[in-house]
Amino acid sequence: MSGYDRFEHLSVELNDGVAVCTMNRPKALNSVNRAMHKELESLFGQLGEDRDVRAVVLTGAGRAFCAGGDVKEMGSDEPDDRPAGIFDSGARQLVTKLLAIEQPVVAAVNGVAVGLGATLALLCDVVFMAESARIGDTHVQIGLVPGDGGSIIWPLLVGPARAKEYLMTGDLIPAPEAERIGLVNHVVADDKVLDDALAFAGRLADGPTMAIRFTKLSIQRTILQNALQSMDVSLALETITGTSHDYTEATTAWSEKRTPEFKGR
Repeated sequence: MSGYDRFEHLSVELNDGVAVCTMNRPKALNSVNRAMHKELESLFGQLGEDRDVRAVVLTGAGRAFCAGGDVKEMGSDEPDDRPAGIFDSGARQLVTKLLAIEQPVVAAVNGVAVGLGATLALLCDVVFMAESARIGDTHVQIGLVPGDGGSIIWPLLVGPARAKEYLMTGDLIPAPEAERIGLVNHVVADDKVLDDALAFAGRLADGPTMAIRFTKLSIQRTILQNALQSMDVSLALETITGTSHDYTEATTAWSEKRTPEFKGR
């Protein structure tokens, strides 16, 4: 467990081979600021090399799983001050490290999972979701392309037609519907979501570790190939939309608590 205590916005506890990783900015609904993003990038690489970890559970502190990127921080930059690769600031590393980790990763979606939060949940191997929770990729609602993994994983889980519907609208999906369309694996009572995810992760941790890891790797190859094929394009398109009027208007409107007026440019 050495080294996990350095994180500011993440907490990691290891019990019987299961690492419980909690995104820990509850007052901000665990939204991902730059510091937390860097910690997540480091976390999955470190877990993958930890021989004491046989399974991982990812969850959020408080009433949310993860409300996505920190819009307040994103909106604090002036358009001309954003470097060309601002939306690739670790996105590629985070996605590839999460996909590359050999141990099974179980998501316990205890509350809303939005934008990057939805991507983090859906890139896990098995997803348990609280029955009152909702999930969705809302990038488009602030004028952005879902370039940090959403455009990769959604079509693989629910097919291109449904993926386009939800990614082009940014609509949030109630847990029962998410389970019905195959977006998540299990919907359980709110007070059982972490316990059930832990029980499942414990079952995997106690199982034939090599066979479980290699089974995951054989399936994960397809997802990794899709990520390698699409990630650069989707990040480039997100960067382009990040310099648009619509993105600036959306983040400004968010801070001013009003409805944005999109111009399509």
